[in-house]
Amino acid sequence: MAYWLFKSEPSTWSWQDQVKKGEVGEEWDGVRNYQARNFMREMKLGDRGFFYHSQKEKAVVGIVEVCAESHPDSTTEDLRWECVDIKAVRGFENPVTLDQIKADPRLADMVLVKNSRLSVQPVQPDEWEAICALGGTIAD
Repeated sequence: MAYWLFKSEPSTWSWQDQVKKGEVGEEWDGVRNYQARNFMREMKLGDRGFFYHSQKEKAVVGIVEVCAESHPDSTTEDLRWECVDIKAVRGFENPVTLDQIKADPRLADMVLVKNSRLSVQPVQPDEWEAICALGGTIAD
């Protein structure tokens, strides 16, 4: 299993919106960055990801699971753009803020710290465990 981070502006698509989609999940559409698209092409069913609220909150608020592998993004006719579908697994008891992540030496090399603008990014297994522990949730 691989781990990822999906960033969303809560005013556009929030954790609560994701949870409401239930088992069906939702297309992670609208990504127009080649590197982020390429990461989605690598994703497999069952991969897990952090759901990150960007903008004001800047915090990991939940865990999602890839429920459909890379396919054409339905929001465009441009075949260069693909996306995956994700479904909510569980929320964090304690959201983990970007400030907490930056302050934790175990997370100094995390892509979120080095390239905070990238909307879809990989997370290393040790980073996954550390953030789950900070958020008070199970790292499975």
